[in-house]
Amino acid sequence: MVEKTHRQRVGRWGEDIAVRYLEARQLKLVERNAHTPYGEIDLVMMDGEDIVFVEVKTRTTAAFGLPEEAITVRKREHMIHSAEAYLQERNTLPDTWRIDVVAIRGKPSQADPEIEWFQNAVV
Repeated sequence: MVEKTHRQRVGRWGEDIAVRYLEARQLKLVERNAHTPYGEIDLVMMDGEDIVFVEVKTRTTAAFGLPEEAITVRKREHMIHSAEAYLQERNTLPDTWRIDVVAIRGKPSQADPEIEWFQNAVV
């Protein structure tokens, strides 16, 4: 139970970092932790007229590899289905949308975590 709580705390911290990072690059937050039948979408943002679905991966140690390495083929499929379900549920048909990944390496106590933004990470 403690490990899950720690994981949730680190995940929330990573999402907070990602929101600030993306907002500094002019994206606007629409929704956090959007639920769909295929899973949760960490962040839904707007980049101009484009809807951007963002998967945030945070690692506090390199023991389990780089954060972006956690995006498996199965995870990509879930991300695509989740994005499509989100758009259908809201009757939203934008001209363009994409799925990005924000990879964060660091700890909540760290002032400057490493952040990498992969645009159009899932196609």
